[in-house]
Amino acid sequence: MTNSNQPLPSFFSRISIAIGAFFRALSDAEYAARLSRIDEAPQPSATPVAAPAPAPAPAPAPVTLRVATPDAALQLLSLFQREARLIDFTQENLSAYSDADIGAAARVVHEGCAKVLKEHFTIQPIRSEAEGSRIELPEGFDAAAVRLTGNVVGKAPFKGSLSHRGWRSAEVRLPKLAEAHDASILAPAEVEL
Repeated sequence: MTNSNQPLPSFFSRISIAIGAFFRALSDAEYAARLSRIDEAPQPSATPVAAPAPAPAPAPAPVTLRVATPDAALQLLSLFQREARLIDFTQENLSAYSDADIGAAARVVHEGCAKVLKEHFTIQPIRSEAEGSRIELPEGFDAAAVRLTGNVVGKAPFKGSLSHRGWRSAEVRLPKLAEAHDASILAPAEVEL
């Protein structure tokens, strides 16, 4: 409950509070339990209710979170470094270089990144229509595969212009790692003798 004399936190203050609560809840089970009890407690209404509210819509099924291990991401980053020198490129201060020099380096990075993607992934567009085409999204469309932008109001079907076809990975072919492999080593240091 808020004190009526105390102003409500601003949007940016609420972001800071939410991030802090998120990390504290991850590391402190008692704090997470208190948050859960607060969230489940009935909230007092600021205005009197004239009529009972309609029955709430059924709650969505709880989302099961899975732990993402960093090994595959680190392995991919290592491949981008080996073939395209991507980490070297992004860690370099480019202000001392001309646009032509940067363009030449970007071409090497682009070619190496494209090689890694072609070698280790089968990437396909999500939508087959050409960008700029007018399309209709029926009710029940896959919201994970299609993001609506612009003036989104109402319910499906939605009609709009395809601004990006999207990408989906149909297959991943990353090399297997030895049990003792340290995936955090993205590129070993080099010592010339």
